[in-house]
Amino acid sequence: ILKKADVVLYDALVSDEIMALVPQDAEKIAVGKRAGKHSAAQDEINQLLVTKAFTRKNVVRLKGGDPFVFGRGSEEAQFMLANNIACHIVPGITAASACTSYVGIPLTHREVARSASLITGHVKESGHLDLPWHTLNDHQQTIVFYMGVKSLPIISEQLITAGRRSNTPAALIYKGTTPEQKVYRGCLSSLVSIVEQHNVKPPTLIVIGDVVNTFDEKQLANVGYLSP
Repeated sequence: ILKKADVVLYDALVSDEIMALVPQDAEKIAVGKRAGKHSAAQDEINQLLVTKAFTRKNVVRLKGGDPFVFGRGSEEAQFMLANNIACHIVPGITAASACTSYVGIPLTHREVARSASLITGHVKESGHLDLPWHTLNDHQQTIVFYMGVKSLPIISEQLITAGRRSNTPAALIYKGTTPEQKVYRGCLSSLVSIVEQHNVKPPTLIVIGDVVNTFDEKQLANVGYLSP
């Protein structure tokens, strides 16, 4: 699909290797939304997709991850369909499974984690992060937060208040699966200090649960773990 593209609207986290698959003569438009940086509004992206679809043969909306997991792909597809434009959804691998597997953290593990929750840590304009915290206190549940670095103090406090152990193993995965990847391991109560100590910035995935310590350092070196 990429090789047949006439125009590509791409996100900030799409790698250079993937962009190299796009034809040189295709129009390439950066529309990625990054916290704290100027970027295209969602309404602008939606309208741009429709406009390009009426003037071009093949339009690709390229995302880093899976378009239907915190990617607003479904919103964009709805807008396209509402404007009588056919679209095809190509599944991707979301960061919660890609980055964790890459650093040796299973989302589920028999008798350790029987479920996994993928949650957005993006706070509303009011500064609130309204989540059903009482449902996240099961020690056999892995929790993965996207876009949660800035709201980490709230996340840690609320999870502990809800009954999650303060010493629950936790990890921060910065730019997972890329050459710039960094992994910081600790526990739920130490995450905020880790961010401050190492100046951890987005994009960073937050993983909380006993699965973080499934493998020790020696084992990680023998399970395909690739350090940066």
